[in-house]
Amino acid sequence: MTAAERPRFHLAFAVHDLEVARRFYVDLLGCATGRESKGWIDFDFHGHQLTAHLAQRPPAPEARSVDGDAVPVRHFGLILPAAEWDALAERLKKSGVKFLIAPRVRFKGRPGEQSTLFLRDPSGNALEFKSFRDEAAIFAVDPGVS
Repeated sequence: MTAAERPRFHLAFAVHDLEVARRFYVDLLGCATGRESKGWIDFDFHGHQLTAHLAQRPPAPEARSVDGDAVPVRHFGLILPAAEWDALAERLKKSGVKFLIAPRVRFKGRPGEQSTLFLRDPSGNALEFKSFRDEAAIFAVDPGVS
């Protein structure tokens, strides 16, 4: 399957300020912008379409314990190759981003071992970026996870 044939996801989410969202997604995460209006902006999120909609209410925070971390239930993100994940983690650290979950390895030595980090955008939306040591382990079953 070529990149043009690859399915892409679309995610629409609420933000409190479009210009603040633009700075975060373009300047910090490196997204390009697409179409936009007074009420929304499309971002190119590694070939996937994110649409930030201007809204008044922030998302409700709720978390679940995953491998010792309080992981936001509502979140989205990307699975990156290891070198890209490392570069992003360093860029975020240098920028002074406040992490929800600082860069770490989760499920170490178990099926699904992954490097992960969580942060919130300026509107409170939680994002996770992760990288798997073994791409084949993305959907690996780990009997030790409940």
